[in-house]
Amino acid sequence: MSELERENLEAHVDLCAERYKALEARLSAIEEKVAVLHAEMLKGNSGMTKTIIVATGAIVTGLLSTIVTLLMKFPG
Repeated sequence: MSELERENLEAHVDLCAERYKALEARLSAIEEKVAVLHAEMLKGNSGMTKTIIVATGAIVTGLLSTIVTLLMKFPG
């Protein structure tokens, strides 16, 4: 706080208003960046979910084909 602010309430109020404007601008920029990160995370999670589903399908298909092959080899 400057000496002028200590002696003059109007100067203090004006400087505080400028400081709040600067803080608001910085917070808005941070909010925008967080929103972008959130969207990218959701997009990444969607891709990972698809990969897990495809991998699970491949494993189930492989196990079923193994079971069918074993059943066909045993006379029954």
